[in-house]
Amino acid sequence: MFDLEGLRAAVARHGRVARVVVAGHDGSSPREVGAAMLVWEGGQSGTIGGGALEWQAEQRARAMLESLETRVERVALGPSLDQCCGGAVTLVVSVYDADRAAGLQGEVIATGTGEMPLAVRRRLAAARGAGVAPAPGLVQGWMVEPVARPEREVWVWGAGHVGRALVSVLAPLPGLRLTWVDVASERFPAEVPEAVTVLPAVAPEALVARAPVAAEHLLVTYSHALDLELCHRLLGHGFRGLGLIGSATKAARFRARLAALGHSAAQIARIRCPIGDPGLGKHPQAIAIGVAVGMIREAVASGQADDRNGTG
Repeated sequence: MFDLEGLRAAVARHGRVARVVVAGHDGSSPREVGAAMLVWEGGQSGTIGGGALEWQAEQRARAMLESLETRVERVALGPSLDQCCGGAVTLVVSVYDADRAAGLQGEVIATGTGEMPLAVRRRLAAARGAGVAPAPGLVQGWMVEPVARPEREVWVWGAGHVGRALVSVLAPLPGLRLTWVDVASERFPAEVPEAVTVLPAVAPEALVARAPVAAEHLLVTYSHALDLELCHRLLGHGFRGLGLIGSATKAARFRARLAALGHSAAQIARIRCPIGDPGLGKHPQAIAIGVAVGMIREAVASGQADDRNGTG
C-alpha cells in the first residue's frame, strides 16, 4: 500500500524525501512486495528489512535527493550483500518534493521510468472502473500500488509517559490514523512520529465532538477528573472502542460515577479498564505493547473473518 498521507507529511516536514519500495523478489526476501521506507537528509522512517539491504538502499536513496528522479534497481542479496537469503530484490526508488507529492492523485499510484506502458494504463483504468484495488507489484517495470487508507482512527488522550509510549509503538503500525490530544503544546515531545496529528487544547473534552464516531480512544491523561469527563462525553458521542488506564479500584469508581451521570450498565461495560495486558506489568512501554498486540489480534481476526466470508 502506498502511504500517500505519510509521504506528504514527511515532505512537509523534511523537504525532499526518497521513497524506497520493494517492488518484487525472486527467491526469499526480507520483506514483502509493497514494504517501503522514506529517506531524507538526516533520517528515515519505515523499513524494507534485510539489514545490509536496507542500509545500502538508504545510502543510495539519500544520494538521489539532489535530483527528482526514479530508479528501478535489482539487488542480489547473496553475491552483492553477503546475505544468506539467497534471493534477489527489485527496489523502486523515487524522490519527491512538495509539488511532486501533491501531484500524486487517485486510488492507485504507478511509479516507473520512461513512458508509462499501455499495460500499466490498462491496470489503472481497470482499478478505477471496478473500484477494486490491485495487489502491489511490478507491471512491465512500473510499480503499481493502491493508496493506503487508514482502517482505524485512534485518539490518544494524554502526552505523559504512557501516552508517549502508546504513540511511539502504534504510529509505525499500518492501517492506523493517530490523533494525539493534551492540554498544551509543551506537553508533547519535540519529535512526533510522521503523520500523527497533534491537538493541544486547554479544554480537551471539547474535542470529543470532533472525533469520528468510529474512532477508538485511549484515555491516559494526568487527571482522573478529565478522564471521567472524557468517558462521560464519549459515551454520549459514540465510539468503536474506549480504553481507560487505571486500576480495578478506579474502574469501579468510574462505573458508579458514570451510572450517576445517567449512563446504562451496558454502555459503561464497553469501557476497557485497565488497558493493555496486565500480565505484562505497568511499565509505559509494556502497557503500549499490550495495547498494540490487542489491536493487531483484532485486525488479524477481522481479516480472517473477511476471507471466510469472501469479502477480503
